[in-house]
Amino acid sequence: MIGRHKISIWFIIGLQLLIYGIIILISNIYDYISPFAQNTIVLSELHFGIWWGAILVIIGLIYFFSFRPWKKA
Repeated sequence: MIGRHKISIWFIIGLQLLIYGIIILISNIYDYISPFAQNTIVLSELHFGIWWGAILVIIGLIYFFSFRPWKKA
């Protein structure tokens, strides 16, 4: 087991949340910049996708850096 590191499941979950948050954030920023011709979504002026993407990025970064495998004990 030389050179093998244990990777926490929370590190992987943090990485996944970070990636999903970036994807959601970028896609909703694009929708904000170039909106649909006819917007029929209820409460669309709140731009919930941008908030949700930002929250996922923040939580993902917290988990990513808290449980990183290269952290010194």
